[in-house]
Amino acid sequence: MATGKKQRHSRIAWHPAFVQAFQLELEQYRDILEFKSEFQLTSEPLRIDLVVIRKLKDIPIEKNIAAIFRAENLVEYKSPGDHISVADFYKAYGCACLYASLEAVPVTELTLTFVESRLPKKLLKHFREERGYRIEERGGIYRVEGDIIPIQVIDNRGLSAGENMWLKGLCEDLEIGPAMDILKEGSKRVKKVPLEAYMQVVLNANAGIFLEAEKMGNGSLTFDDVLVKLGLTARWEEEGREKGREEVARNALAKGLPLDTIGEITGLDIETIKSFAEK
Repeated sequence: MATGKKQRHSRIAWHPAFVQAFQLELEQYRDILEFKSEFQLTSEPLRIDLVVIRKLKDIPIEKNIAAIFRAENLVEYKSPGDHISVADFYKAYGCACLYASLEAVPVTELTLTFVESRLPKKLLKHFREERGYRIEERGGIYRVEGDIIPIQVIDNRGLSAGENMWLKGLCEDLEIGPAMDILKEGSKRVKKVPLEAYMQVVLNANAGIFLEAEKMGNGSLTFDDVLVKLGLTARWEEEGREKGREEVARNALAKGLPLDTIGEITGLDIETIKSFAEK
């Protein structure tokens, strides 16, 4: 079971979606921030997931995930199922020092951010006990103090859905409410900001929930419009909707809904639905 889940994680391109989610979270500051995805430090394959450059220093950034930002901000991301180890921290910290050297940036102008979907307890313990750092948690964001480089660890599960919808949506267990919000907000932004990678990932990772969200929208959600505009319709039809129908059918069976009702909701035939109950 665990192996299958790990293989599914490897098939989903989480990192491009993360970059777009991070940009969406900081959309109001797009005029003063520049984003460089998979920034390559050397000719060898040594890369930073995301570098966010603050172009204007005199404009304050109040967004929770970027409150610590200085001139150059390095961000490392771990997809669902992965985690930030102590070794990962030192690799990223070393990259930050190398970045400062190669890009001629004062180390005092750097920050280091880690984003993941589970709390790195061993790393936080290491920070406290081995490095003597002080840690303050606020809404899923762990601010680490005591180093010349400001550090933060973001557990996206603990973020507020109201303030950080895009990052919090990078998961495989979305609920109906957040899924509907992503559809609504996504339909407003398809012409303004890149959304292809993000929507592809969250749709495929949460196919059943998005199918239910579309049903509950009663036609008010422009779900299909979003897919058409993003050029994702064919892929969603192939990879997402069938998986979504099956997930909805299984959930409905578990809740004891009548077979004919499940068939009406999902469009699946009764024999197919019965087969799910037998597995």
